[in-house]
Amino acid sequence: MADSHTTVEQKPSAAVPPAQANAPAAGAAPANASKGPPKRVLIVVGIIAAAAIIAGGRMWYRSSNFVETENAYITGHVHPVSSRIPGVVTKVLFDDNQIVKAGDVLAELDPADQGVKVEQIQAQIASVQQQILQADASVEQARAQASAAGAQVAQAQANLVRAKQDAARYGQLYNTTMKAVSKAEVDAATAARASATADVTARRDNAAAAKAQIAAAGSARDVLKAQVKVLQAQLKDAKQQLGYNQVVAPVSGRIGKRSVEVGARIQPGQQLAAIVQDDVWVTANFKETQLPGLVPGQEVKVEVDALKDKELVGRVDSFSPASGNQFALLPADNATGNFTKIVQRVPVKITLKPEDLKKYAGRLVPGMSTVVEIDLRQKNPQPARTASAQ
Repeated sequence: MADSHTTVEQKPSAAVPPAQANAPAAGAAPANASKGPPKRVLIVVGIIAAAAIIAGGRMWYRSSNFVETENAYITGHVHPVSSRIPGVVTKVLFDDNQIVKAGDVLAELDPADQGVKVEQIQAQIASVQQQILQADASVEQARAQASAAGAQVAQAQANLVRAKQDAARYGQLYNTTMKAVSKAEVDAATAARASATADVTARRDNAAAAKAQIAAAGSARDVLKAQVKVLQAQLKDAKQQLGYNQVVAPVSGRIGKRSVEVGARIQPGQQLAAIVQDDVWVTANFKETQLPGLVPGQEVKVEVDALKDKELVGRVDSFSPASGNQFALLPADNATGNFTKIVQRVPVKITLKPEDLKKYAGRLVPGMSTVVEIDLRQKNPQPARTASAQ
């Protein structure tokens, strides 16, 4: 029994109650909790924080020292090619993307209409010149008539003098004291004097009419000569119109947008094609808040989407005199009470290096998208150089 009691007494000491068995585990839980998140989480958070700090610092650094915009495009001179006169196209001497020089003949029109007009005016000039010759003859004839009328006036005046003398002599011979001649003879002398006087007046009027006829014939001749000058001006214009049957290139460049074919009837001013010159530049639309640090002459880095991994160099040339909105077809006009401030864009002209223009001739075309970047830390910027200045 004693042994069995001892056995009984030892069992409770050997068995561990459930509460006591769990006591060390409960104490261990708070100890693990006090250690915090795992090191891996801390490393990730630290990397993210460092990356955010670096990114923020880089953004601050670039915003303080650089100005950049993607709202930039290549711009150039695009010259429309059109005809000055109407006509039917007989020849087209160019093709799309062809390189042409200023003065090259691009198309020819049917010259029949203008040729007929030239011949018609030439015939009119010849006809008027013949009329001028006739007018010259009329002037000479009028002068001869005037000369004859002058001679007749002199003859009539001489007759008048003789008639006056005869009348005076007959008057002396027939008076109250002496009647050496008859009354009829006295009356005849008096009548002859009156007739001679009237004849002188008539002759003088005829001479005046002859002189007036000279002036009229001369005026008619002058009118014909003026008409010849008018016709000669019309002939010059007609010949110019005939020369316009050849449509020539106004400048050197590359052909684009061809829209004419042989047989087409065109009108004056109708665009037949366009010529694009190689001296292009970049128009960058900067925000107005980006303009304070920009000055002409600053060097610009230009990335063209069409030229991958190719960085071009340009310079700020000039600033637009107004924002892009002012040049819009319908510029915004915010009335009082309906105003919303919007950051405006101002076009800035950026010229490219002549070396780059020559190197990438034909690959830099108006309308291409670009990305431009300007370092604001530049000192003593140099003026921009253009291809025309080389």
